[in-house]
Amino acid sequence: MTLSSMVVSRDWPEVSVLECILGGLKISVDVEPEPERARTKLAKTKVDALIVDCDLEGATHFLHGLESVANTVPLVIIGSPRGQAKMKDSDATFIFKKPISVEQAVHTLSAARNLIVDGRLRYHRQTLDLPVRIASAKNKQMEATLLNLSQGGVAVRLEQPASVTGKVRVEFSLPGCDNSFKLNGEVVWGRQKDTGIRFSALPNDARRELHLWLAQRYLTH
Repeated sequence: MTLSSMVVSRDWPEVSVLECILGGLKISVDVEPEPERARTKLAKTKVDALIVDCDLEGATHFLHGLESVANTVPLVIIGSPRGQAKMKDSDATFIFKKPISVEQAVHTLSAARNLIVDGRLRYHRQTLDLPVRIASAKNKQMEATLLNLSQGGVAVRLEQPASVTGKVRVEFSLPGCDNSFKLNGEVVWGRQKDTGIRFSALPNDARRELHLWLAQRYLTH
């Protein structure tokens, strides 16, 4: 999986360093030396991270003019201490100084990448076709098919239309995991044979294992 970034700068030696580091992190780079052109691009195209040289003429106006950085978070500010002082009220997620320290930049941009991936995983649903067992509060056992899985819950397809409501227990195994999952949840929607279940009070070890499994699948596609 390749993420995307935009670097707004015309400090070419520093841009070259950023391109090298971002490439190593599997983040593509679109370099835009003109803030107004960058603004136009951002209005049309979503990127995963925005990196702005605060020493660039027009950078302050560019950032203040962005209606929202929600589509370009995390926002990384680079520049001299004097330039950064003008950005103290910005919504920057990360800040580092020029000249760029490769070690610092790798650390900062790696953290930015992790933030992006974590944000995506929060909403990512992994499509599956696996057996799952549902136990209702009345201890009624039902066999079903696991349709998709996220950090927050599952969608399952019952063998026949049934009314499942309230709290349930979900049991399933995932490829590559040594242990099976036995998780508590609550039904949040139902359509004919399909039912959505939201997890509740996940144990820390199950949460960690589920997160790692989803991340591995997500990052290899």
